[in-house]
Amino acid sequence: MNLGERAALPLTVAYRSMSKPDGWRSVTARIFVDESRELMEFVKNVFGATGDYRSDRPTVVTIGDSMVMISDTAARKRTNAFLYVYVDDVDEVYRRALRAGATSLEEPSMTPYGDRRAMVEDRWGNTWQIASTTT
Repeated sequence: MNLGERAALPLTVAYRSMSKPDGWRSVTARIFVDESRELMEFVKNVFGATGDYRSDRPTVVTIGDSMVMISDTAARKRTNAFLYVYVDDVDEVYRRALRAGATSLEEPSMTPYGDRRAMVEDRWGNTWQIASTTT
């Protein structure tokens, strides 16, 4: 249902009928940092995320089929995230993260459960596990 169709409904029905916006998952990570525009650029450069910086609301970036909301700390206190991100090429994404200023926490290696995985921390304190599955 689009916004125009929803607007034509009685108020109680219009806002009860949609549990989440079209295209969104049930759970969406949200990160509050100083310099949110720079974090957005990091995520775009490292993970190939798409999205545009918004100063009037959370910036929404899409990584693969998932969304991450990034906001400045004006609205809430700073929070860190620990995110597990599946990518096509762990080694290449890991190298991009390091070139973008992240610190290596774990070099690419195989896990006992079949994922090739690396781990980095960005300059905002977020931890990114970068993985591809082999199973």
